[in-house]
Amino acid sequence: MTTTEDLETAAEQLPPVMAQPATAPGAGGLRRVLAPVWADRRLGVANAVMLAAGFGLFSALLTPRGPVTTGQALVAMAVALIVGTGAGLATGSRWSLLITPVVFAAVFELGRIGTSGPTVDGIHLDSLLGSIAFSVGRGVHGILVFIPMLVGSTFGIWLAGRLGRRATPAPGPAGWIIVGLLAVGVAVIALSIARPASTAPILGTDGEPLAGSVAELVAVPIGDHDQTLMIRGRSVDGPVLLYLAGGPGGTDIGALRADTTLEEHFVVVTWDQRGAGKSYTALDPIDTLTLDQAVADAIEVTNYLRERFDEEKVYIVGNSWGTTLGILAAQQHPEMVHAYVGTGQMVSQRETDVMFWEDTLAWADRTGKTGLAEKLRSNGPPPYDDVTRYEYATSHEHDWNTYAEFDPETEMPAILFVPEYTWMDRINGFRGFFDSAAVLYPQLQDIDFRVDVPRLDVPLYMVVGEHEARGRAVLADEWFNLVEAPSKERVVFAGAGHRPHFDRPALFAEVMTRVLADTYVETARGT
Repeated sequence: MTTTEDLETAAEQLPPVMAQPATAPGAGGLRRVLAPVWADRRLGVANAVMLAAGFGLFSALLTPRGPVTTGQALVAMAVALIVGTGAGLATGSRWSLLITPVVFAAVFELGRIGTSGPTVDGIHLDSLLGSIAFSVGRGVHGILVFIPMLVGSTFGIWLAGRLGRRATPAPGPAGWIIVGLLAVGVAVIALSIARPASTAPILGTDGEPLAGSVAELVAVPIGDHDQTLMIRGRSVDGPVLLYLAGGPGGTDIGALRADTTLEEHFVVVTWDQRGAGKSYTALDPIDTLTLDQAVADAIEVTNYLRERFDEEKVYIVGNSWGTTLGILAAQQHPEMVHAYVGTGQMVSQRETDVMFWEDTLAWADRTGKTGLAEKLRSNGPPPYDDVTRYEYATSHEHDWNTYAEFDPETEMPAILFVPEYTWMDRINGFRGFFDSAAVLYPQLQDIDFRVDVPRLDVPLYMVVGEHEARGRAVLADEWFNLVEAPSKERVVFAGAGHRPHFDRPALFAEVMTRVLADTYVETARGT
């Protein structure tokens, strides 16, 4: 049996080049602590496994969706570097490069069982949406953890050799180059993640921030969850416009920053709804993420804005899913709304999806896309339990509904690259689109405004793109023709599609200026 005295004697007999180089205070004590671990390879492996497993378990308990905030991402990277170093030091073997990430991944996946959403549950790499969900869910987490872990393990192995462990492999010149590049990559990623979000001030003619303007990103407690608003306007005394993005789970902060004309006439408030973009951290618990709660949140945001800016009413502008949310909120509390403006108006999500399935299938048959046609027929018409299955029916819209002026710069992912988003916000912009939709989309299947909203007690404006898809345009026209409202107007933007306000921002600003003149002045006179 090996005794501690034997291990110390063996350490003293190591060649000077291996036993002497560690001169830092406490190095000798560290060698004595590690000597028993080095003497038995099984102890070294066990320590590496415990380090990785502990990290995996705590990560699963504290961040079951992986890091979702800047702080969580930086802490995950730092701890991964430390764990990797410890594992490499304990084993003194290249096996730590494999053992540590594998054990971490296995324990993390087991520990977060029960967390649901396309980015965290079953892996589906046979579709584009499934691959994207894997990339922003597991892939990003892997980059944040595994690369620092490998760098740390390599350093730990080298340190074990410097402290005197026998037969410790040296990386060699090529190995150090690779590790160096990885370390630089870790540093670049960390610096990118650490960059805070900001929104530029609104400037006056002198180039200085305009007095009385507002330009801020603010987290507001809404529905017991902090949710982010971007608030911008040339005057805090202007009328308030609340913008509701599409989705569920969509974020349009970047899209609103592309053109600032609306800010000249309104205090423009862009809300990243719960579980979307900058509010992705508010996603859980998902059992409270309901349609009713989303509508209640919209009403609470409206009340926050009314109180903050001392306005009796606000303007609501919605796009796509945001039109569903906006209509339901305005229906419940018309007294809070100057006017409702719908762009890409939704009416019946179920019927829209069926029409998309029909149009995509017809296009696939017409153009010889036999694989797609077979998949569509195999899936059958919507609705589907798995939101990733909608890809086959809905993601080919711009193939069969082409128009020359479609601009991908106003769509995801291009709109994410503005200073208002942090590095993690951009990742969460994708995550929210999957995980929020998985929860909320099934709850929309029974809505049909032709039945549920035959009357709206606020002025109604509907802005339609000339190239809006049949599945939305036909239903929107049917609802518009039957709905009763104090006043209503339908405007068509030539050359535009589902997002006419972004396809034609200057024209949309003109429409909103006219809406303002027609409604805000009259309201003011009556108060």
